[in-house]
This record gives sequence, C-alpha cells and structure tokens, in this order.
Amino acid sequence: VERVAMSVYRNTIWFLKGIHEYTRGGYEAASKHFVEKDLDVSVSGKSFMITGANSGIGKAAAYMIAKKGGTVHLVCRNKERAEDAKADIIKESGNKDIHVHILDLSEPRKVWEFAEAFKKKHKSLNVLINNAGCMVNQREVNAEGLEMNFACNTLGTFILTKSLIPLLEKSSNPRVITVSSGGMLVQKLHLDDLQSEQGRFNGTMVYAQNKRQQVVMTEEWAKVHSNIHFSVMHPGWADTPAVQSAMPDFYRSMKDKLRTADQGADTVVWLAVSEAALAHPSGLFFQDRSPVPTHLPLAWTKTSPEDKQKFINILDDLAKTFQPH
Repeated sequence: VERVAMSVYRNTIWFLKGIHEYTRGGYEAASKHFVEKDLDVSVSGKSFMITGANSGIGKAAAYMIAKKGGTVHLVCRNKERAEDAKADIIKESGNKDIHVHILDLSEPRKVWEFAEAFKKKHKSLNVLINNAGCMVNQREVNAEGLEMNFACNTLGTFILTKSLIPLLEKSSNPRVITVSSGGMLVQKLHLDDLQSEQGRFNGTMVYAQNKRQQVVMTEEWAKVHSNIHFSVMHPGWADTPAVQSAMPDFYRSMKDKLRTADQGADTVVWLAVSEAALAHPSGLFFQDRSPVPTHLPLAWTKTSPEDKQKFINILDDLAKTFQPH
C-alpha cells in the first residue's frame, strides 16, 4: 500500500509540475536556458514539408523557416486558408519559395497518391514536419470505415512518412519531426482497439492515444532508418484555432495562460534546423528543446518491444491496403 501511495504521489507531483511547464510561464522559464545561436542559421537550399501549415503551430513554424531562407511546402486541407497562409508567410518573410499542396490526411489513398506524386516531382526533401492533426469528439468514420482521429493522426502520418522516407534518405541531413502532445503520458498503447470501437467514446482520450501511437512510431522508425534523425515533441498548451474549436471549455479556462503559436513552434523549428538537435539520439521525445521521458515515473503505460513492433506491422498491413498499384 505504501509503495502504491508513493507512486501516486510522485505521479501527481510530476503531473502538476507538467501542467505549469506546458503553459506560457513554463515556456518563459525554460527559454532562459535556450542557446540563442542554435537558431542563428540559414537553411537556404533546403526543403521543408509542414502538414497543417495554414494556422497555429504549423503556420508559425513555416514562417520561421521561411524567414531563414528555406523552401517550404505547406500541406493543408483547405485551399483558401492555405493560399491565405502562403500570402501571409511570403509577405512577412520576404521568401517567395512557398508552395501549397492540398491534402486531407484522413484519406489514406489520397495520402499515398500525394506522396508518390511529390517524389516524382521533387529531387529532395530535407525535413518533414508532421504537424496536422484532429480531435473529433464524436465517433465518426471516413469513407473507408476508419475512425477519423486514427485515420488522420496515426495512419495518415504513418503513410506520409513511410512513403517519403526514400526521398528523405536521398537528401542531405534529413529529419522527421512529429508534433505530439503531453496528453499521451496518460495513455498506454492499445493494440486491441485502434478504431475506438469498445466502450464509451472519449475524443480527448482517443486523441491522447493517437499521440502515444506517434511516439511509438517515431521510436520504431529511428531503429530502422539510422540515416534520418527522427524526433517527436510536445509544444505545450498553445493558443491555436485547433485548441479553441476542439477544446472550448479548456480554452476558456486557460486562455490567459496559453503559449503563443510561436512559442509552441519553437522546439519544432529547433529540431528542424539546429545542429544542436542532432547531438541527441534519434527517436526521442522533446519539450522546450530538451528530451523528456515518455512515461510518468513508475507508470503503467510502458509497452514491450514485441507489442511496439506488432503495432508497426498492423499499420504497415493496413497502409498497404490503400496503396496505389
């Protein structure tokens, strides 16, 4: 009993500490230790793909990278919003090498088709930033019968990355960064219910499960593709349109403490362009430019290597059913 009580106490302290770290105040405290010259780089001649880049963290990251001279491919679901974002980024950065691609990541066949077409048209891709995501609070399925959150956050991200890995491997200094969430700390990988068919549907917990899945994908990719630097990160709680629409109650109660989109994007950009990021091993989970644990102390959320590999095999088999022939 004493051991269990101590575990609960430690996890509670860790969680409360995490809540503060996720806010604007947490970012401001962490940023005092940032090395300013880490981002004092030019990425002219390098190409970056950012999903979900028309607003929030994705748009902020796109602007920061464009300002450093990078070629930026904005992958967005809505053409009008994407074109508006492109115009804003060009105007604010002075960089005209910004390109719009329209794609809904919840449509696996379209993801395959887009990635294959991109590889034929472009000779290199230095950095892929998997930022797009969704939180659908009622269980919905797409045309293929896939639960929407899983289709977008997990399978879409998996297919896009898997298809673009050969192009990344041919490019110099390739990196893949996936924007996850600290919410995944309360989730263990569930292999038996990837489509959220069992029990009562909770969109927030399904989203957190998808974010745990992204962490596992990153860890497994890093083992197999040693010449690509993979990382996954938590941006903290940022004031973005996605948070406002998906979590209105949370937004209303926390809006004065939320990070700006730029603050949320800081570690994304650091992982994408800095040499300092490459000093860390591939496959780690980052928050505010530092690697952090993927599990709470003494947590029940850990998964065996066998189950992690089984998860990748499931995704691989599912992805192949939508692959063009």
